[in-house]
Amino acid sequence: MGYVQVIFSPTGGTRRAAEIITSEWSNSVETIDLSAPAGDYSKCRFAPEDVVLIGLPSYGGRVPAVAAERLSRLRGNSAKCVLLCVYGNRAYEDTMAEMADMAKNCGFTVVAAVSAVAEHSIMHQFASGRPDEKDIQELRSYAKIILDKMNAGITGDALQVPGNRPYKKAGGAGLVPKATKDCTNCGLCAEQCPVQAIDKKNIKKADAGKCISCMRCVVKCPNFARKVNGGMVAVASLALKGACSVRKDCELFI
Repeated sequence: MGYVQVIFSPTGGTRRAAEIITSEWSNSVETIDLSAPAGDYSKCRFAPEDVVLIGLPSYGGRVPAVAAERLSRLRGNSAKCVLLCVYGNRAYEDTMAEMADMAKNCGFTVVAAVSAVAEHSIMHQFASGRPDEKDIQELRSYAKIILDKMNAGITGDALQVPGNRPYKKAGGAGLVPKATKDCTNCGLCAEQCPVQAIDKKNIKKADAGKCISCMRCVVKCPNFARKVNGGMVAVASLALKGACSVRKDCELFI
């Protein structure tokens, strides 16, 4: 039996939530990072006895398209699968239902699902510092409950997760980070971008048609030299304030 976490985590929030769960299962967990731009995911194969956590963020209530495409290349071979949907305290809408459908299409056996909140990747005042200690304790308890279920041989045939089918329409990127005067042209942002939206020959700009507003370039820049438009962020923050200001807790579906 092997333990694997398959994650799309450009800024680290989904990875952190995933590791809280998988650390309760094993001290040896393989990581497949779908946000790595050069990954050959078609070579990923699993055995029926494996336990796989699929951790994805919710972008506007949907799975990020690039994560969905890369996930579709995996072959589950009936391995037991736990879904982890991570969002910035607004709502995850159809994300978890979409994840469940994708996992089943890949051949995984979905046995449980978890929602978790992480600090918003753009508007950091929302869910600041999460997963916090309360989240950590909840996620650890969920991990143990799920492991007990798998050890008991219970399948997830009757598992129901929130979401609608057909899914809501996916939105556009909207907020595209750009380089500031502090940019040194080191090229790290271009190397790390999950969708290669930054031209390595012209680091200062980003292709708005490719950018998914994941903020990986902002987080990875050693000089803090990539930022989104402050005015646009302020407008978006005001629009989301009501939905994001009330704390949402983690959830377990089993």
